[in-house]
Amino acid sequence: MYQNYTTGQTALTLNLDFTIPNNHLATVIGWFVDSIPEDVLLGDSAKTGRPAYHPAMMLKILLFAYSRRVFSGRKIALMLEENLPMMVLAEHQQISYHTINNFRSSDHANELVKKCFLYFTNLLEQEGLINEGAIFIDGTKIEADANRYSFVWRKAVEKYHEKLKGQAVELYDELIAKEVVKAMAKEQVQTSQGLTELAQETEAEIEKLTEEIAQEPKAIPGGSARKAKRRALKKLLHKLRKDYVPRMKKYEEAEEVFAGRNSYSKTDHDATFMHMKEDHMKNGQLKPGYNIQVATTDQYVVDFALYPNPTDFKTLEPFLKQMTTMDKFDKIVADAGYGSEYNYSMLEEEYSDKQYYIPYTMYEKEQTRKYKNDPTKLANWFYDEEDDYYLDQNGVRFSFKCYSRRKDKSTGQVRDFKVYEADKFQLTPELERLAKTKSGRQRQVRYNPNWQYLKEKAKGVLQSPEGRYIYSKRKYDVEPVFGHLKNVFGMRRTHLRGKKKVETDVGIAFMMMNLSKYWNRRWSKDQSSLRKNKNNKKKTVKQLKLRVGLIVFWYLKVSFFPDTSLLNNLKCRQKNIFSIIIQKFHQYQVLLQMHLEYRYQKRSSLHIHHLHEHVA
Repeated sequence: MYQNYTTGQTALTLNLDFTIPNNHLATVIGWFVDSIPEDVLLGDSAKTGRPAYHPAMMLKILLFAYSRRVFSGRKIALMLEENLPMMVLAEHQQISYHTINNFRSSDHANELVKKCFLYFTNLLEQEGLINEGAIFIDGTKIEADANRYSFVWRKAVEKYHEKLKGQAVELYDELIAKEVVKAMAKEQVQTSQGLTELAQETEAEIEKLTEEIAQEPKAIPGGSARKAKRRALKKLLHKLRKDYVPRMKKYEEAEEVFAGRNSYSKTDHDATFMHMKEDHMKNGQLKPGYNIQVATTDQYVVDFALYPNPTDFKTLEPFLKQMTTMDKFDKIVADAGYGSEYNYSMLEEEYSDKQYYIPYTMYEKEQTRKYKNDPTKLANWFYDEEDDYYLDQNGVRFSFKCYSRRKDKSTGQVRDFKVYEADKFQLTPELERLAKTKSGRQRQVRYNPNWQYLKEKAKGVLQSPEGRYIYSKRKYDVEPVFGHLKNVFGMRRTHLRGKKKVETDVGIAFMMMNLSKYWNRRWSKDQSSLRKNKNNKKKTVKQLKLRVGLIVFWYLKVSFFPDTSLLNNLKCRQKNIFSIIIQKFHQYQVLLQMHLEYRYQKRSSLHIHHLHEHVA
């Protein structure tokens, strides 16, 4: 249930000065948000309680606030009281910063912002602003809104977790020896749930001993054995309750939070510690952050996503799969950070209908003269295809030995290699010595046919005229987006915590950049056309002045000097001078009416009137 928010209706305006120009950025923001279907904007809402503010209005004020580099909820609420465009977008409603922050942190806002990019991409397609049908992909790292020094490292957690598991097994063995607890699997003992069961059984045994001690006589020679046993069990129970169980739960929760990562921040569990470009101390400091992947066309962001890993090559596959507008593009362009055998194979299998322009890591280096003349590289060795052997720079022969298979731990890809081993018997003893390593084994080299085929294909595409032209656009299409985000709009650090909330925060910033760029291009185009029309108008006025002056001059000559030789000569040369004057008069009569504000208008109109009467 939402409050009524319908724009464009007739209303009684008490103060006519409370308006904004039609070419204002707020007008463009309102026009775009209003173009989104109502069912998408509203989503699922509560049927009871006070009606909420309309999501369209909340999205508008957030977009406009971000365009003014205002990210704080309190400052956005203050803009609603002091900023005229914000008042117009919110229809002069006062919204608390709690409401603004709650909407910005909600799941509905996250879904709404993501769908905004779908409708904006449709707008770009309708206006023909998709650059060569290509999508340009790149990533950047942005610092999270988290404590820089409250980190948790996976290696440390694994180390102390294993140590605690060993201590738990020792304590379990001690309790078994004292016949306190029942037997259970050691794997269960090494969990927080198993330690909790041990603590409950130990507590039950202590209560049983307490009842038995109450029935014993007060004085027992040599002391009570049950009291000594209860005292020892209490120590073990205290260790379980206060030390082992809490630590085991903490380590188990930490391993769940890691989810394959090597670290996370205590104040933002979704943030991962990684190297940032802004390393002012030059000590390689790690900071909590997110890896933002962006897809652009014509410098407009059409989609984005956040990932915890600092490298880019693992993000290409999930990023392409989550894109809903992939069918609008037939070219995929990215830098060498995405060029790997896994990504090439994935593009060949799943996106065979699209052309990709992605260089591999060694692409630029392989084009240098130094690399091509390096005799130690396998690519520069002599290869006999018929007999399938290599000759290195010294003449050592490497014959094919076998196939080998290797599984990549990070991606799970299985890679096939051809293994070539140096022959034991070479042409000379010196070559036989060079065919062995320092440890005395025969030298081996590995060759990946699939990877070499994919590299050659990528190289052929990139070196073609079309490939050079498309790939050259990558630098000034996707790179400026990050520069504008961090330097122009000042977003070097996120303003919310948690992956979904950060996605909403970054998504609003990217959408604001899209609308701002769209508004700037459209507004500058209108202004240039206005300036051009103004210049043309000035030029027309000057020409009009000159032509009217000539007409008046000839009228005066004819009126006051009818017998001059000049007039006779003119009559001989052109007898229909008055018809020409009338023709010229009719051609410029319309232009004269458009410039009544000029000072010569009254005199010129008077002379033309007399001239018309004279001709008649």
